[in-house]
Parts: sequence; structure tokens; C-alpha cells
Amino acid sequence: MSRLALCRECDWVSRLPPRRPGQQAHCPRCGHHLTGIAQRDAQAPMAWAIAALIALGLVFVFPFLGFSTHGVGHVMNFGDTVSALIGDDYGALAAVLLATTVGFPGVYLAALIYLCIAAGRNRRPLPGVVPLARLLRPLEPWMMSDVFIVGVLVSLIKIVSLADIHIRASFVAFCVYSLLLLRTLTLIDWTALWDAVAPVPAPGRDIRSGATGRSQSLVACAACDTPFVVNRHHRCPRCGKRHHVFRVDRIQLTWALLVTSALLYIPANIYPVLSTITLGNAQPQTIAGGVLHLAEAGDWPIAAVIFVASIVVPISKIVALGWLCIAARGRPGASLSRTRAYRLTEKIGRWSMIDVFVVAVLATLVQAGALMSIEPGRGAVAFAGVVILTMIAALTFDTRLLWPDSASPDPDTESSA
Repeated sequence: MSRLALCRECDWVSRLPPRRPGQQAHCPRCGHHLTGIAQRDAQAPMAWAIAALIALGLVFVFPFLGFSTHGVGHVMNFGDTVSALIGDDYGALAAVLLATTVGFPGVYLAALIYLCIAAGRNRRPLPGVVPLARLLRPLEPWMMSDVFIVGVLVSLIKIVSLADIHIRASFVAFCVYSLLLLRTLTLIDWTALWDAVAPVPAPGRDIRSGATGRSQSLVACAACDTPFVVNRHHRCPRCGKRHHVFRVDRIQLTWALLVTSALLYIPANIYPVLSTITLGNAQPQTIAGGVLHLAEAGDWPIAAVIFVASIVVPISKIVALGWLCIAARGRPGASLSRTRAYRLTEKIGRWSMIDVFVVAVLATLVQAGALMSIEPGRGAVAFAGVVILTMIAALTFDTRLLWPDSASPDPDTESSA
């Protein structure tokens, strides 16, 4: 049986044909994924989520990395990164590290297992399922275990010429956990999962496919993707999530976040992100200084990674989102290319967190007393704020404003599966 779907990126109403296992639906107007890959049941994502949680538990059991130089050594556990940052009065960085690498993913995996169990029950539904399902998807952009792994590898390459580095069992477990987490995310069929825990309500009136939602006073729920006619409460009749309709001006909010992040990027580059202390002599290092140091040492690939992640990506994201805000205020045109630019901007922003993770790992691992140590700097806090604010700015931007109220580039208004 077919069902209606409203694209959250271009506001196009489509009719979804039934999906067979392994198929997914795309918007015919902008190509946005309307559904994930159809699964036979919820057993596969639940199994992978359980495996990921087990691997995550092992991360805290064994040592993470080892460091030794001139007969002085240090072994760190994963939890030491948080305690070391707090000890250096950088609790904000500790909170960001803990939340994005294990906090949010751990909560997500545990909640997903609960939802999969609820979806497989034919009896009375489990309590709290709908509010839990509504809160999970906003966590996905903030789960950065894969970014953390790259940050660890960059950290090791930066100091491998100064000391002996030892990979321990916990780091291997973390890599396995990250891979299992990514696999779990690819297997979740949110359309089927929502259908199992909360049936789709009747639309209330006839809705046309092949037209925009705005022309029919129709919006799509940001949590469960249910199309519904705008009501005075602006709440989804299926899950109760509040929706931001067109007349709510979110462009101003995006601009405010962009301006704040641009201002914060100045101290992020002026203040050092870390300081290397050798025999009592402190050598502060800024983002640009770190890139130049790596380049002079011959580590061009790592210098390129840091340069792109910490300089090119943040600046490009601020400029691109500012351009999209201006385009959204003007006359709609080149909507598809602008939407693709937004998708790229939104996806790459999280990788700027690499430099923050590098600082956290080095500050924890390189502890050899008076011989050598590394401490985080105020620039790392400012840069973490830049990354977080630009990510929020991208999430607040309404891509529907880039598209006209009518005219489809494709006469076929049926979604592809």
C-alpha cells in the first residue's frame, strides 16, 4: 500500500510505493532520502547495537595507549582523557569529548535496543517508546567516534618521532565499537520502526502528491517524518514534536549563530590550542603554528589534514551558510545545486572536531613529568565552540526556503524506491 511523504529539504509531496527489503525511497525533486533501507525486521539493527555496546564496555576495561621516552613512561585509559582535561581546568572540553565519543552513542544504542524490542512486541507497547524515538535522531550528528579515531591517529603521528607509542587493547576495542556503531546506523529503517511503535494517523483531508507542502499548509515532522496539516499548536499528531512552520523566521537564528562562530574563530586562532613543556620550557602552539610545524617536519599529509579540518572547513562552512542565507532571502533559483551545497556543508562540519580531539589525546598521553608534557590551551575551547555553533547553524537552516512554491524539475512525482 502506498503512502504520502513530504520531503523535509525541498517541501515536495510524493507518494511512496511499497518497499521491498534492501530498497529505499528518494525525493524525485531534490534526491533527499525519504526513507532508510527497508529491513525485514528490527532484529538486525538490534543485534549490531548490542555488539557495539559490548565493544564500548570493553573500551573502559583495558589500557588505551602507552607512551615512553628516555626511560619515562605513561599508560592512559580512555577515562583518563576526561579526568586530565578536568584537572587542567578544561571541563568544557572534557564534556564535549565524553558526550560525542561515548555518551551520546551509548545512550543512542541502548535506546535503540529498547525501541527494537518494543517494535517486535505484539502485546501492550512498552512505556516511553514514542518520546524516546522522538529524541534519538537529533543525536546522530553529534556522535563522533569515527572523528575521534582520526584525531588519535593524528596525535600519534605528531609525537611518534619524540617517543615510543604503544597501541593497547582499549584502542582496538574503540575502533571495533566505532565500526559497529556506523554499521548499526546504516541498518535502521526509521519508517518501519515508527510504524511499529506508533501507527500513522489519518491526514484529516485529501493531500495531493506532485505539489509543495506549503501550498497545502502541510509540514513534515522532524522526528517521525509524518506529513500533517499545520495546526494551531504546531505539533505532530503522531509523536507530539513541535514543528517550525514557514512563517517562523529561522534565518535570523542561523545568521546569529554564524556571526557568533565567526567572532569566536578569532580567539581560536590567536590563542594557543596546546603548549608543549620540555624541561620547564613552554612552547605554545596555535592552529596555524601546528600546521606549519608539521609541514616543516615533513609530515605533509597530517599537516594537510589539520589545515583542511581546522582552517578550510570552518571558514568554508561559515561562508557557505552565509551565502545560503542570502540565497534563501532572494529569488529561488538553482535550488538543487544550493541544496547539494548545503548537504556537503552539513556533513563535513563535524570533522573540524579533529583538532579538539588531538589536543585532548596529547594532553592526556604525553605526561613524562618535568621531562616532557603537553597542556591544552584556551584556543582549543574557542575552536570547539566554533565547531559546535556552526553545526547548530547548519541544523537550524531551512532548506525549503531555497525552493519555489511550485514547478518540479521532474514531471514524475512518484518517489523512486
